[in-house]
Order: sequence, then structure tokens, then C-alpha cells
Amino acid sequence: MPNRIERIEEMLADTPEDQFLRYSLAMELRKQGESEKCTHLFQGLINDQPPHVPAYLMFAQYYAENEKINESREVLRVGIEEARRQNEMHAAGEMGELLSTLGAMGE
Repeated sequence: MPNRIERIEEMLADTPEDQFLRYSLAMELRKQGESEKCTHLFQGLINDQPPHVPAYLMFAQYYAENEKINESREVLRVGIEEARRQNEMHAAGEMGELLSTLGAMGE
């Protein structure tokens, strides 16, 4: 029986541009500690047209968890602007809160 990652990858074989499936795969890989694959998927999602707004927050959290605070801040800054462009104010607010928390952590 295939695991979650294998099932998502099977679905992605049919629809490789599906943002929800790519996001789901990134989140599963994040749980497994697959940093290179996870990073690649998150970067792809935020480079999509239009960018996948939830990916910014999760990518920033992933960076923060891995002590890449400056990278996390940059993802959040760009993500907040994109969320506002897409009228996703709740997401912009969540990213703003995380950015404030990271700012309190110093460099």
C-alpha cells in the first residue's frame, strides 16, 4: 500500500502543475525532513503565476525551524505583498505576525 507521499506523487504524475498537490507534497516532505525536495517545491509554488499564497507562510516557517531566519524574513516580506495583491488579508496578517516574532529574535 503506497504511503501519502507516493499517493500524492502518483496524482501529480497526471497533473504536475496542480498547486494543491504540490503544496501537499511539500508539507509531507517537510515532515520527513526532505529539505532539498521540500525547498524546491516551495520555491516552485511561490514562483507560480499566480503564486500560491499559503506556501509563503509554510516556507518561511520551514526556514525559521532550520535557523535560516534572514531567509524566512525575506520570504515573509514578499509573501505579505503577494497576499495583499491577491486580497488574502488573513494570510497577510499571519505572515506579519510571524515576521514580527522573527524580528524579535534578532539577527
